[in-house]
Amino acid sequence: MTTLLLVHAHPDDECIATGGVILRAHHDGIRVVLLTATRGEEGDIHNMDAAAVRPRLAEVRTAELIRSCEILGVDRQEFLGYRDSGMAGAASNQDPHSFHSVPLDETAERVATFLREEQPDVVVTYTSDGTYWHPDHVRAHQSTVTALDLLRAEGWSPWKFYMHAVPRSAVEQIEQRARESGVDLPVEIGQIVGIADAEITTDVDVSAFLDQKRAAFLAHLSQYEPDSPFSTIAAQIFEATLGLERFILARGTLGEPRPERSLFAGL
Repeated sequence: MTTLLLVHAHPDDECIATGGVILRAHHDGIRVVLLTATRGEEGDIHNMDAAAVRPRLAEVRTAELIRSCEILGVDRQEFLGYRDSGMAGAASNQDPHSFHSVPLDETAERVATFLREEQPDVVVTYTSDGTYWHPDHVRAHQSTVTALDLLRAEGWSPWKFYMHAVPRSAVEQIEQRARESGVDLPVEIGQIVGIADAEITTDVDVSAFLDQKRAAFLAHLSQYEPDSPFSTIAAQIFEATLGLERFILARGTLGEPRPERSLFAGL
C-alpha cells in the first residue's frame, strides 16, 4: 500500500502546512502516517482559561490533534516524545527534554524507527529554515534528513522526500492581501522570509479540500485566536494563501515536468 509519512513539530502544524496533501492522499486511498515531535506545551492559550489549562496543556493539545487527524484522515499518528522548545530565544529552549535540546542522533534514531516500520513511499517535513526558524521546526528537518541518511546506509530509501516550502511570492501575496483587508498577520507569518520561487518543484492544488482543512485547523481550539486571520479572513484570501501547498523535492525523481501537481506523480 502506498504510504505518506510526515514529520511535524507541534499539534496544528499538520493541518496548516500539509492538511491539503493529507486529505488528498486519504481521498486517493493512500496510507497517511503523522509523526509529531512534541505535544505543544508552550505557546499562547486561546478560548480557554489559560491559568487552569496550562498545567494540562499537553493533554488538551493531544486531544485536539486527535480530532484534527480524524478530520484529515490520518491512519496513524505517533508522538516522538519530546517537549515543546518554545519560540527561538525562550527560556524553554534550555529544557533538556525539549526537542531542540535533545542530541540530534537521538531524535534522528527515533524518526528512523518509524521509517523502518512503515517504509513510506513519500516522506515530508520542513525546509532547513523550519519555515520561520522555530527551533522545533528546524530540528524536525534535521532529524528527518539524518534519519533518512541512516536508512539509506542500511539499504533503503523512500521513492521521494519533500520539504514543505513557502515561496517568496506567496509571502508577498499574503502581506498584500492582508494590507488590503486591514488584517494584522500573526507574528509567525511575519517571520517567514520564504523560499526563492525557482526552487519550488511541486505545486499541489488542495482547494477542493479547503473546508476540511479549515475544520482541522479549528479543531485546535486552544491555538487559534478568535480574531486570527485564519478565522476571520475572507474566503478568497484563505483560498489564495492556503489552497495551494508547495514543496521542494529534496531526494528522488520528479514524476512529471515542473511543477509537479502531486507528491505521488510517477509512483
